Amino acid sequence: MIAAYLNILVVFAIILLSYILTWRKWFDNHTADVFSKLVLNITLPLSMFLNMTQKFTRSEFLELFKGIALPFTSIIITFGISFIYAKVTKVPITRRGSFMTMFTAANTIFMGLPVNMAIFGEKAIPYALLYYMCNTTFFFTIGILLIANDNPEIDIKKAKFSFKKLLKQLLSPALMGFVVGIMWLLTGIDVPKPLFDFSTYVGGMTTALSLFVIGIIIYQTGIKNIKMNKDVAGVLLGRYFISPLVVYLLSWVIPVPPLMLNVFILQSAMPVQNAMPILARSYGADEEFTTSSLTYSILSYFVFILIILKLFF
Repeated sequence: MIAAYLNILVVFAIILLSYILTWRKWFDNHTADVFSKLVLNITLPLSMFLNMTQKFTRSEFLELFKGIALPFTSIIITFGISFIYAKVTKVPITRRGSFMTMFTAANTIFMGLPVNMAIFGEKAIPYALLYYMCNTTFFFTIGILLIANDNPEIDIKKAKFSFKKLLKQLLSPALMGFVVGIMWLLTGIDVPKPLFDFSTYVGGMTTALSLFVIGIIIYQTGIKNIKMNKDVAGVLLGRYFISPLVVYLLSWVIPVPPLMLNVFILQSAMPVQNAMPILARSYGADEEFTTSSLTYSILSYFVFILIILKLFF
């Protein structure tokens, strides 16, 4: 347990470094955009490819996809709970869609990936990606519609998700690296050393770049600009209590290997999606509420991650 705490402190130290460098004007929003593109389009795909070809056997791969029912079902149940919670606590109509989306969807790449790697090592990445697939499907279908519905003046037809856009999100370079890695694994052919070395060097930047993005977001949001209220507290309840509890209880009905379950629990208990304030601004939803929820979820994660590790691991 102490080793896990120390690994988490390293993750937070990198976020703090990014925050300081942004304060010193080394990083800015453009830097965050560049780092995001590097992670999603280059470093993460190479990391996916390398891990699938080096960390798994064919039999282990076949076991991998048996567990996809657990995160998919947990997200649907958590969404149902978010709907009931929003009704009971009378979340305003102008932020109800954003509330339910943040209550349900987690930051599974920029926060989830490095935290899981810090605690469980690189073998956790494929399991983290399974949760990411389910999480992304929800976010870019139901989530988009809910956020847009917060603005009574918006034409909801314009907010309807595009299957083409969803397919583009799901078949992202990161997932394509995952798929190519699987195909290579099934061939039984060794990865050539030059390709192995290239993937190792470039893919190894994934964690640091992801955490730098989080640090930049916290600084750019501004601590003084965030506000705590009952709805923000409700988002935190969903992110750090309801969501991981649903995963844990479902594992009694849908059993999965211990490491897979641990990764799913951690992925479900991640902060709010980075894109929430941007989407809220785009659709005319409550940007202040989404920004406050994102920032509080990141800052409070410093405490909640220790509680989650203590309770479940």
